[in-house]
Amino acid sequence: MSRRDWSLHLGLVALLFALNWILPAYHHGVVARVMVLAVFAMGYNVAFGYTGLLSLGHAMYFAAGMYGTGLVALHLEAGAIPAWFAGLGAGLLLALVTGLLALRTAGVSFMIVTLMFAQAFYLGILYFGDITHGDDGFVVPNAARRVAEVALSDAGPRYLIGWALFSVTMIGTLWLVRAPFGRVLVAIRENEDRARLLGYDTGRRKLGALVISGGISAGAGAAYALLFGYVGASFAGVQYSIFALLWVLLGGAGTVIGPLVGTLFMYYLVDLSTEVTDAYMLIAGIVLILLTLFMPRGITGALRQVWRDLP
Repeated sequence: MSRRDWSLHLGLVALLFALNWILPAYHHGVVARVMVLAVFAMGYNVAFGYTGLLSLGHAMYFAAGMYGTGLVALHLEAGAIPAWFAGLGAGLLLALVTGLLALRTAGVSFMIVTLMFAQAFYLGILYFGDITHGDDGFVVPNAARRVAEVALSDAGPRYLIGWALFSVTMIGTLWLVRAPFGRVLVAIRENEDRARLLGYDTGRRKLGALVISGGISAGAGAAYALLFGYVGASFAGVQYSIFALLWVLLGGAGTVIGPLVGTLFMYYLVDLSTEVTDAYMLIAGIVLILLTLFMPRGITGALRQVWRDLP
């Protein structure tokens, strides 16, 4: 990887760290939330942007991490760290099981199967309402939202933990896609038949990519539950899978920084549109269509082209 690439990604990490002491209170909270959601989008990007697996079920991995953490904290009174690992483990296990089944299909069939799994997971949350609290969701106990004497609900620790999770995930993703395993994933995305002819076990590598993707998404969901204190069935709905897809497409599929750019852009687009009209989704929709038409590689894809053209 070139020095320019390292400078760009580490510079972003340093900028986000510095913003902790600069941003006003409202934007401080927004950026903290966006960084956690961007990790969810990064997980989706591993499957879709780098491997070509168009999934409509990634919300179930995010929600598995969220519910795994929240339920362990609520019913077993676990601390923040064990609860987070419980959520991560739940997402990894779910990704492995659903991946083994869903990857027996391909293309549109894979998309439909992942959607069906996600809907089944969502309905399961509602059906077992005595445990999950159904549509109402539940608040994560304050006792579980502490590490030693640090309260994760406080603005400063919440931001820094979101920053740390984002930074580790971004650097890890960067390493992954530059490693031989990541190169094979890109080859599968571009032409799976040719990758198979070259001797690669594409099925195992796609399963590995989906498990990594689901684990990253689950880690984001687990962190969201601890940092923002709420677990709800809406996060398992298909709209959150679509959000992840939009964030990746807007930022730039197959780019490491793209998920953050897309998440941040869409969050503020919706936020600013609500100040103008009640039909804020109309404004958001028009802007998204224009970006798709004139920046088909996403915002980061367009900026990366400019970056490469620099002397």
